[in-house]
This record gives sequence, C-alpha cells and structure tokens, in this order.
Amino acid sequence: MSVHGWVAAAFCAVGLFFSLTGAIGIVRMPDVYTRIQCSSKTITMGAIPFLVALAIAEGPLSTYGSRALVVGILLFIVNPAASHAVARAAYKTGVPMWSGSVVDEVQLRREDESE
Repeated sequence: MSVHGWVAAAFCAVGLFFSLTGAIGIVRMPDVYTRIQCSSKTITMGAIPFLVALAIAEGPLSTYGSRALVVGILLFIVNPAASHAVARAAYKTGVPMWSGSVVDEVQLRREDESE
C-alpha cells in the first residue's frame, strides 16, 4: 500500500471514530438539544475525514476528489447554521429541556429584558 493509501486509511479511521462516538452520543443523550450537538459532530467530524481521504486517494484534481473537497467545505459552512436553526426551532416550539439542565440562558435573558 502506498503512502497515500495509508494516509487515506488514517483519515477514514478518524472519521469512523467520530461517527461512532457521535452515534453513541445520539442514543445516550437525554434531550433534543444535546442530541443536536452530537449529530452535528457526527456530520462534521465524521464526514469530513472521509471526504479528505477520498480526495487524497483519488487526487484533489480528479472528479471525485474535487467534488469531495467542495462537499467538505459546504459541510463546514452549512452544518453549524442548520444545527442552530433546528435547535432554535425546537426551543421556540416548546420542546422541553432535560430536567437535569442547569440553566436556560435564553429564559434568563428574556427575564432580564422584561425588567
């Protein structure tokens, strides 16, 4: 196996690790807000190493490599905004937080503004 193959395999292993830990987190976390954090980690840090591995294995200027890099860049841009939008929509529709949550900063801010 060439050096490019070993580096691509290492990136795949990193992506697999983050995907596995994110999937475990989605199952184990108690509420939708913490699950959103786990799913965004899985999407970003799980998919990006796989896409980089593809770009390394195929070459960044190949058809697959260049598309993988474009998709990776779009994931870095779109995923945080999408996760924020989903969390905000959940909060505004009244999805309850976990009973063990320490503080609701949005509610505290609203109370301070109303005074």
